[in-house]
Amino acid sequence: MIKSYRINFNSTPSLISLLELIKPVTWFPPMWAFLCGVVSVGALNSDNILLILSGLILAGPLVCGMSQAVNDWCDRHVDAINQPERPIPSGRVTAGWGFFTGITMSVISILFAYQLGNLILFATIAGVLAAWLYSLEPIRLKRSAIFGPGIVAICYEGLPWFTGAAIFTVSLPSKEVLMVLTLYALGAHGIMTMNDFKATKGDRILGVNSLPVILGRKPATLVACLIMLFPQLVVISLFYFWGSLILALTLAFCVLLQASSMTFLMRDPEKNTPFFNMTGVLLYITGMMLSANGLYLMN
Repeated sequence: MIKSYRINFNSTPSLISLLELIKPVTWFPPMWAFLCGVVSVGALNSDNILLILSGLILAGPLVCGMSQAVNDWCDRHVDAINQPERPIPSGRVTAGWGFFTGITMSVISILFAYQLGNLILFATIAGVLAAWLYSLEPIRLKRSAIFGPGIVAICYEGLPWFTGAAIFTVSLPSKEVLMVLTLYALGAHGIMTMNDFKATKGDRILGVNSLPVILGRKPATLVACLIMLFPQLVVISLFYFWGSLILALTLAFCVLLQASSMTFLMRDPEKNTPFFNMTGVLLYITGMMLSANGLYLMN
């Protein structure tokens, strides 16, 4: 149930605290995925710069920033255990201001998307709803080890890629684009699962059944790695089937390097996750852009 929160404008948080609430560091993945969508339909050129910038603002600061504010407001009790230094549990941003920020940015995101076309509007509404359903009681999809990381992966990779393509195609993107973006969104489920490692203490106490809580760190890491790898193998097979042999081999090389990084990760998941984020995840998103370029060249 959503409580009524009075916004005390006499205790307005600083702009730095509000910026920290919407976490600019998290904006990169959806903005990158949006660019993959743009590239996949051959629209990355100077003539489209204003529309591309509009899409990047929508994917990153607006929708992703909104989702971070919503998540921090809904997670303020968990964060008081896991990360008490965050803006809301630390008191730098009141719960009322956190809720107000989430609602306001939700409305702004939808109004902004309305200017970019119907498909973009529908995708944005889906993303905004997903952000609230992920964190808000009583639904709180993040309690599920399957639906929690899954919906985040779709919103971070699938919807932005779709938006980047649809903003230029006006109609639905090609089936090849839809297949590849869906596979990379599925694989990102593994990346999102690894993000749960840092919150296992609070998750266990408050009943968030993440994979690390259910299986333990090492088994959860293995499952997350396999979830990342399998969709990429399907993508490689598709490009081979479509006649893009060089791209398929290049993607296979990226996957082999990822597997090597995953082997190192498995030795000590807690200690080696930052290294994997700099190597394995980097190779994953590199594969996304290579695939996007391959889709453009095919057409």
